[in-house]
Amino acid sequence: MNIFHDANHKQILRRRRTDWLLHILFVLATSIGVVALCALLIDIVIDGITRLQPQLFTEFPSRKADKSGMKSALVGTIYMLLIMAPTSFIFGVGAAIYLEEYGKKGRITKLIQLNISTLAGVPSIVYGILGLAIFVRLFALERSLLAGALTMTLLVLPIIIVSAQEAIRAVPRSRRDASFALGATKWQTVSRAVLPSAMPGILTGVILAMSRAIGETAPLIMIGALTYVPFLPNSMMDSFTVIPIQVYNWLSRPQMEFKELAASGIIVLLVLLLLMNFSAILLRNKYQKNV
Repeated sequence: MNIFHDANHKQILRRRRTDWLLHILFVLATSIGVVALCALLIDIVIDGITRLQPQLFTEFPSRKADKSGMKSALVGTIYMLLIMAPTSFIFGVGAAIYLEEYGKKGRITKLIQLNISTLAGVPSIVYGILGLAIFVRLFALERSLLAGALTMTLLVLPIIIVSAQEAIRAVPRSRRDASFALGATKWQTVSRAVLPSAMPGILTGVILAMSRAIGETAPLIMIGALTYVPFLPNSMMDSFTVIPIQVYNWLSRPQMEFKELAASGIIVLLVLLLLMNFSAILLRNKYQKNV
């Protein structure tokens, strides 16, 4: 009996020691990432905080650092989001609704689902090539704001479709059955019972997809977005630039003043991302209260 007790006690001690070692390992792994991120943020803030002045938002890019700003890049980013967000939401959520609620479960649906999941992991440069072939050359949209927004819509569509499907799939079957039992049609059930419950998850996926889009540079470079735009786009067919491309342009300059401008542009981009995530939290809380 004592032998069995001692063996059991040793096994418990071994498990506790293993748990403690794994806990330390996980804490170290997390700390490395957090410390590296904090170091990068501190370095960026130190370099760019002096350039965060009204001139940064009111002046156009210039060959002289003391007269340079990011007005055209900031406005171009906002315009691209205003075009991309409703387009990607309508097509992405619409595709998710069809696949989950209307599409027949079969080989074709599984093939479409497999392709969508695969496209969600395709490198962004591939979407830039696709946008160049379709929107710039086939549809002759040239290097316009509309071509850039549609290209970025292709980039985020798979992410939105997958996240919307997961949110719709998470709605309990009992909600649908209760709606059908009350005599509701298929669309009434989807629009009034399923979508309100799934909307927090859908909005989270959309906001995260938009956050990824505004930080991408490769697709826009492929379609020919300009690095120097000293004007604001007056229509969707005008040339444009965005914050990541402007930051890339400043980083390519040898002068230290342009490095500081690039750091300030990164700070602005980070603030924009935080605002988007904060808005996503507010929207989620609003819809969760209404469900």
